[in-house]
Amino acid sequence: MIALFLALQAAASVVAPPTDWSALPPLRLSTTPDYPALMTQFVHDEVAAGRCAAPPAVAGKVSIKVDMVVLISPSGDTLRIVPKAINCPTVEQFAAGVVQKAARGNLAGAPPASDSWYRTGMTLSW
Repeated sequence: MIALFLALQAAASVVAPPTDWSALPPLRLSTTPDYPALMTQFVHDEVAAGRCAAPPAVAGKVSIKVDMVVLISPSGDTLRIVPKAINCPTVEQFAAGVVQKAARGNLAGAPPASDSWYRTGMTLSW
């Protein structure tokens, strides 16, 4: 009974991401990593292996955009990252991990006064 109560309490404390991401402020980092250098080969390989669908090439280039929202605490910690579904869970999770690592100790400006959501994303092309 106590375990069930604790599980329900933990689930209630999870902050749901907002539905309108466009109204969120952008996640600002002091130093932005070179996302394409870190991820393009992985994404290309996932598409080539048939694990992800890619949009049609435009002018001979394939581009995949990964958008996500990030919940930041008043201590500057990343509490949660929710990637937008792009029909490629491995890329979504890899991108979230790259953003989590990039945000660690690298937020520009003061952290928020309370847990706050921010938007970020990346476009990878080859």
